[in-house]
Amino acid sequence: MTRKHRLAALLPLLASLASPGSAWATDLVIGTASEPSAMDPLFSRTGPNQNIAMQIFDRLVETDAHLGMHPSLAESWAALDPTTWRVTLRKDARFQDGKPVTADDVVFSLERARNVPNSPAPFSNNVSGVASVKALDATTLEVKTDVPTPDLMERIGFVYILERAAAEGKSLQDYNKGEGLVGSGPYRFKEWVPGDRVVLTRNDGYWGQKPAFETVTIRFIANDAARVAALRSGAVDLIDGVPPADLPVLEKTAGLKVHAIPSARLIYLALDTAREESPFVTDKEGKPLKPNPLRDLRVRQALAKLINVPAIVERLLNGAGVPAGQLVPDGVAGFDPALQPVAYDLAGAKALLQQAGLKDGFGITIHSSNDRFAGDKDIAQAIGQMFARGGIKVNGVVTQPYNVYAGAASRQSFSAFIFSFGTTTPTAGPGLRNLFMTADPKAGTGGFNRARYSNPGFDKALAEALTQFDEGKRIAAIQAATKMVFAELPVVPLYWQKIAWASKANITYEPNMAEDTSAARAGLAK
Repeated sequence: MTRKHRLAALLPLLASLASPGSAWATDLVIGTASEPSAMDPLFSRTGPNQNIAMQIFDRLVETDAHLGMHPSLAESWAALDPTTWRVTLRKDARFQDGKPVTADDVVFSLERARNVPNSPAPFSNNVSGVASVKALDATTLEVKTDVPTPDLMERIGFVYILERAAAEGKSLQDYNKGEGLVGSGPYRFKEWVPGDRVVLTRNDGYWGQKPAFETVTIRFIANDAARVAALRSGAVDLIDGVPPADLPVLEKTAGLKVHAIPSARLIYLALDTAREESPFVTDKEGKPLKPNPLRDLRVRQALAKLINVPAIVERLLNGAGVPAGQLVPDGVAGFDPALQPVAYDLAGAKALLQQAGLKDGFGITIHSSNDRFAGDKDIAQAIGQMFARGGIKVNGVVTQPYNVYAGAASRQSFSAFIFSFGTTTPTAGPGLRNLFMTADPKAGTGGFNRARYSNPGFDKALAEALTQFDEGKRIAAIQAATKMVFAELPVVPLYWQKIAWASKANITYEPNMAEDTSAARAGLAK
């Protein structure tokens, strides 16, 4: 065969390899910073778990890049009266086994969300206050609430919908092996190798926008430098949790793109105000200290004044953060411009500690994740140094992988710990309810209240706010409740993240305030 003939024979093969439908062009490898703790989509509302769940399962509603709420499996919804809602499902949605999504599947999923054993961040909060839910026909639901609940769809709308026939009776271990993981989302579950990867395959029968990739491999790469190196070497196509210090370099690197957006994720320092004796609070000699000084507002105010948040944002985050004084940033309903960040004030902090009878300080250990968000372990070290300058004896700074750390925080294992909360709803109401209302599994409140803060006055004020159907009155009442809780500083708000993903130049990605890392938000550049 002549060279000319060999080239002619190769051209069809080369064309097939370059076509959009070819395997190499339609496989996606994602390098992600944090690993999920389970495959059960209703086990935990934490980000790493949801990032996997949202690719396999749908919800009744979805949010756009700026947290605007839109129909998904629910085609429409309406309040028939203050405590009765009618929800209509779309008729073309099918599960990955070909069966239609029905109102009975939604009933099953909402009922199951009430009680998933050992959940570190339960979905029970989403369905609390729901007195009953029933299927009127194959695509129509009637939801009754205990009290007027104008934000009902901000709650139940974000519960993942499972197929009853596939999921009913399955245990956590079953889900982790892939049993019962039948959703209606754009990708199917293939395998989970803990500590290494999750593999998904395209759902060709997806009712929505057709998935861009045949196979999606999500690799867990906790180390920031290793994750960036994997992208630069071509080992992965897309990464999340881009370290702020690497952004300028990646933005200038040929063949790569950065996708960034300000987020609604608050990074905060939680303080144990619930217990008379806290496990990691000591006197200056390291002995247990009772009563727990974190229960004293003056001490919490002093700790807040010792943290130089602007310096953290500038020096550790390369400017990738906005100092915060409340739960949500400007642009999310419930933000109050009157609530400003606590200013750094070393002298003021020492004066408050003296007023509290602790002029010589006390001992504390700071805990943090080390792979959940950019710089988390470095921020913990920086806060420890700032506390030490104010006379606090820092007994240690301990960091752990997030999939271990989150469960320990939920079990009240720490005294002062860095955590985050990402608002994914159009208003601050659900977040306040989850983070600060008294933790009560039966009532479905305080599901993320890991420090077990409790203020009956705040509970009452927020509960009343959330029954207001008049939007203006509801938002004003949410702002009033926000002022009440942040005046007590059960958590010290630090900053809202600016977040970024980076990809190869041939991969598109929709940056989003909800911080979703999902193949559904990725595509192939045209």
